[in-house]
Amino acid sequence: MDAMLKTAGAEETLDPVDWAEVQALSHRVVDDAVDYLRDVRERPVWQDMPAEVKAFFAEPLPRSPHPLAQVYDEVARNVMAYPMGNIHPRFWSWYMGSSNFTGALGDFLAAIQGSNLGGGNHAAALMDSQVVDWCKQMMGFPQSASGTLVSGGSMANIIGLTVARNVKAGIDVREHGVAAIAKPLRFYGSDQLHSCHRKAMEALGLGNQALRRIPTDAGLRIDIDALRAAIAEDRKAGFQPACVIGTAGTVNTGAIDDLQALASLAAQENLWFHVDGCIGALIAIAPENSYRVAGIERAHSIALDPHKWLHAPFEVGCALIRDASAHRSTFAVTPEYLESTPRGLASGQWLHDFGLQTSRGFRALKVWMALREHGIEKFGRLIDQNIAQGHTLGRLIEAEPLLELIAPPNINIVCFRYRGDGLTGEQQKALNTEIMLRLQEEGTAALSDTTVHGRHCLRVAINNHRTRREDLDLLVRETVRLGREISRPGVAG
Repeated sequence: MDAMLKTAGAEETLDPVDWAEVQALSHRVVDDAVDYLRDVRERPVWQDMPAEVKAFFAEPLPRSPHPLAQVYDEVARNVMAYPMGNIHPRFWSWYMGSSNFTGALGDFLAAIQGSNLGGGNHAAALMDSQVVDWCKQMMGFPQSASGTLVSGGSMANIIGLTVARNVKAGIDVREHGVAAIAKPLRFYGSDQLHSCHRKAMEALGLGNQALRRIPTDAGLRIDIDALRAAIAEDRKAGFQPACVIGTAGTVNTGAIDDLQALASLAAQENLWFHVDGCIGALIAIAPENSYRVAGIERAHSIALDPHKWLHAPFEVGCALIRDASAHRSTFAVTPEYLESTPRGLASGQWLHDFGLQTSRGFRALKVWMALREHGIEKFGRLIDQNIAQGHTLGRLIEAEPLLELIAPPNINIVCFRYRGDGLTGEQQKALNTEIMLRLQEEGTAALSDTTVHGRHCLRVAINNHRTRREDLDLLVRETVRLGREISRPGVAG
């Protein structure tokens, strides 16, 4: 072996030759990072990349080394300067948390330690389980329940719905597959359901038609009577109703289904009750608004997103399952190379038994550190703050004659439009889309758009601990200014 090494040349490593040089650069990186967050309000929310920056990302695979300082300078110039913008106080496009510095330190330390969270007897695995336990406490779940940290809400929903499928199939799905299910399963959710549920049905081999979309009421919450009728109709037609999906905060408007009524109906009909709480489950920790999600503690499974209202850096979601045995039996596989031992590294719990990933990142540390620093009560107050800001924006819009609320704010999502009186529906859509694009391009604010009750509108999702009242005032002023400017004769088409 020694002869082979001598023939091959000196052994190599990715560790630096000069640790002092790397240490100095690392201090510069941290200093820049502090400045980056401290001054975020002074920068545009978003800006388009010039051609030369886009060209940088088309460069070929590097063959030879480059100095680390040069590599960092390239990142600072071409990446850090052109973010998506979701940490900015006026980013309201989609429902994203705005991160926090402590969480970023947690991600750094997790990467430095480098632990794989597939499981085992080590500190990171215990912390992963502890953060799941904390999520159970937030949701009012029993200690006996189980859970797993995942990439985000879509995967958390898939985890919960997979357990629901296996429990309600009536056969061993893992052994025989969905083709052996005697009666086709039916899952139910509102017509405002997130698109990830369709993907879940397809991935689970049930197909899109297995997900029955139930009409909503005037507040865009699932119609309980229509749901009950659909379940009876499906039973009569030879289907097997399996699961009701309640939504704690729809993407379009933040509407929250009547979770108490859904829990009771699911119990009456012997259905699995899953709650998609990726937007609003964490309202359960908000002192002034927790009543809005009453009943979530009765769910069989919950999907929630710490990278939203716990503001953890992307990415981290969480799936909670009341029946820990059903959860583990849905995913656990024990190959000979991952058998437990009475002592040593393999004596700990294998966390991969509760999900699809064998290799798992150390997502827990960034959540744990921020919760320890601030305490859960502060995060609850920040949720109340965002909800209050949503209602404040709604009042500002109602007070402005040129703007129109499309749906009254429920929580922290506000849907509105510039009126554009006298314009056709298509012209109004073009006008409001142009307002949205110019707000983005001018770096003022990032909004999204959607359709509510058949009407196109702008959508503001205030899921940001940096947003202030002055930002809302600015949004209204700039929307009115742009609306007037764009709707001059000939501009809106």
